[in-house]
Amino acid sequence: MLVFGTQMHIVTFAFVSIEIVFFFYLVVFKLSRPDDKTTFLNILLLFLLITYNVTGGLLPDPKLPCSFFLQVTIAYATGFITPCYFPYYVYKAFGLTKLKFHAYRGVYYFLVVPYLIFVIVFWISGNLRDAQNLLIIPVLYGVWVIVSLIEAIRYKYNNNFKSLEARQEIVVLLFSLTPWIGLPIIDYFNLGQAIEASITNVGFLLLFGLQVHRNVTQLRIEHGKLIESEQRLRSWNADLREEVDKRTKELEKINEQKTNNFINLVHETKTPLTLIKNYLDEYISKYGSAQELDVIKGGVDKLTADVINLFDIERFTKGIDAYKHNRVSDFSAVLRNSLPLFQHYCDMQKITCYVSIEDNLVVKADPNAINRIVNNIIENAIKFTNENGEIVISLAKQEDRIIFSVKDTGEGIPSELQKRVFEPYYQIGHKNTGLQGMGLGLPIVKKVVDGLGGTITIESQPHKVKGTKIIIALPVHALNGNEEVVQSGTGISKLNYEFSYDSIGDSKFKPGRRTLLLIEDNITMINFLFQKLSVPYNVFCALNGVEALKKLHEMTIIPDLILSDVMMDKMDGFSFAKNLAEQGRYSHVPLIFLTAKSTQLDRLKGLKLGAIDFISKPFSFEELNQKIETVLANILKQQKAILSNSIANLNALKNVEPDGPGASGQSKFEESCKLLHFTAREIEVARLIMKGRTYKMIAKELFIAEKTVTKHIQNLFEKAEVKNKVQLINKLNK
Repeated sequence: MLVFGTQMHIVTFAFVSIEIVFFFYLVVFKLSRPDDKTTFLNILLLFLLITYNVTGGLLPDPKLPCSFFLQVTIAYATGFITPCYFPYYVYKAFGLTKLKFHAYRGVYYFLVVPYLIFVIVFWISGNLRDAQNLLIIPVLYGVWVIVSLIEAIRYKYNNNFKSLEARQEIVVLLFSLTPWIGLPIIDYFNLGQAIEASITNVGFLLLFGLQVHRNVTQLRIEHGKLIESEQRLRSWNADLREEVDKRTKELEKINEQKTNNFINLVHETKTPLTLIKNYLDEYISKYGSAQELDVIKGGVDKLTADVINLFDIERFTKGIDAYKHNRVSDFSAVLRNSLPLFQHYCDMQKITCYVSIEDNLVVKADPNAINRIVNNIIENAIKFTNENGEIVISLAKQEDRIIFSVKDTGEGIPSELQKRVFEPYYQIGHKNTGLQGMGLGLPIVKKVVDGLGGTITIESQPHKVKGTKIIIALPVHALNGNEEVVQSGTGISKLNYEFSYDSIGDSKFKPGRRTLLLIEDNITMINFLFQKLSVPYNVFCALNGVEALKKLHEMTIIPDLILSDVMMDKMDGFSFAKNLAEQGRYSHVPLIFLTAKSTQLDRLKGLKLGAIDFISKPFSFEELNQKIETVLANILKQQKAILSNSIANLNALKNVEPDGPGASGQSKFEESCKLLHFTAREIEVARLIMKGRTYKMIAKELFIAEKTVTKHIQNLFEKAEVKNKVQLINKLNK
């Protein structure tokens, strides 16, 4: 095809050098944009063109030990490979859908097959000229490709060639393809190797130039869009920052207003509480105490302590120190003055209290602040210590620090929760729910200690040993000769009342009375209700849902009504109601919720779980008692009506002769059981229910466990689609 010559060698070298530069440029571009498929197509086409130039420029070479036939075959093969790839390239790279046929089947029909024929003819005849005459088929295919290419571009741009992109595309693609059509003619007439190489490579160099130009243009567009997006983003960020600042200021203003309103509300609440407390103390001192008064006093003391805590924590949150530490306090004396109260309460709870206090340990602090530290830390220890547990209170001097520590034998605080206990309103449940606080004690202590320049730490490893030790370190104050030392502070403790309920119990069962199950985790509240309700009713008590379910199984009778709180430890009221509904024996028992959760969603949730009423705290006992009486009266009326209906149905059964399908010896009962798909054992259970047998009697007669009877009856209710035994009897008698 191409005879080696100096002129051809120089031309080939020049074009190959340029194409290698293009090749490496495309490789680098591909590495920077791995998702760009067009670049890979360009790289492959350029590689084929370089291969064509090298082989076509060097072969055939008489100096090579290879045969002339083989060298010509290889040289023409490289000349055919590139035209074979070109239709596929322009189809994919330029999105010319109309070239799909040429990209796939046309290559085989008009390029590959003619090349094979060319090789066979050249091998048989040995005359290259005769074989070159067959190249007219690829020429004609090239013309067809050009016509199809024009149509494909027209289709792509919808016959609109006004755009620069469309014009560039059609000119460059036609100019790149035309040389391949002319190659057979150039070879046939021996127009020269340099001309052949020049027109072939120039066309494809223009094609790559177009691609480079497009890449650069695309990069410029993307760069422009990136700059525009960056500018727009900066503008948006500025607007957003301005809006956020504006909203933040508004929220801060609203929050400050709310905080001020809350502080004012709390402050105003302290006045009537103080009046109530003082008048109550005066009344008790004049006329003596009573159980009811002790309960009221305890409640007022607790409420007062909670109000003071709320007031202090909100002031601390605003950055206002609740105390002015311009006085000198005797920490030892303040602690000793508080001990009798805590010792009394420890005795009531059967907790052993060990105390070790060094004398004359003074700090530069408000005595009321020291009181808050002592009260909150020791109260927490008592709350979390079980009966027969221990509390160790220690106050000692270590170098220039006063160390106040309280150690208990409670459950301990997990390491992941030790930081959270200093967060306002965060609570860890404890044994004495009657003393449930608001989660403000330790946060206030932390604020006070920080204000005094001290530290507070927690030592607790519940996975190794029970108990918690809280250690507070405060700087020792060196007294001047004229400083007055305060030995006590004023403050109120939530434990500062004499009366406390220690336990709950059940009333003595009296036949003929209706029975109530009372579930409440506040000991004071449950004892209050117990005292009021145990007069007319049998009352059984439980502190949470778990205890209530256990008590239900222990009771020999089914309660007529259940009164339950919602917010409880171990199992709350909603979970209890769900469990109750799943127990066939108790699913019919009416349930009334007594709770502080009074939102519409809470009410709807409670009613969906089967509750017949939802009473919000605080409530009037007279109102509660009236609702209980009404519910029980309605239940009694329903039971009488159902019983009368059942008796009437049973009497009717005695007077009706079997007919229809039952004439074969089956009763209506058996026929109904068959229709409901009862098993043999379920029919036996149903028959005994018809006879008025209890669960225990059925278990005894059938020699099965009572739990098994309960399961069978649940299955009967499900198959018959009824809720109780009376409805089942009526269903089976129809």
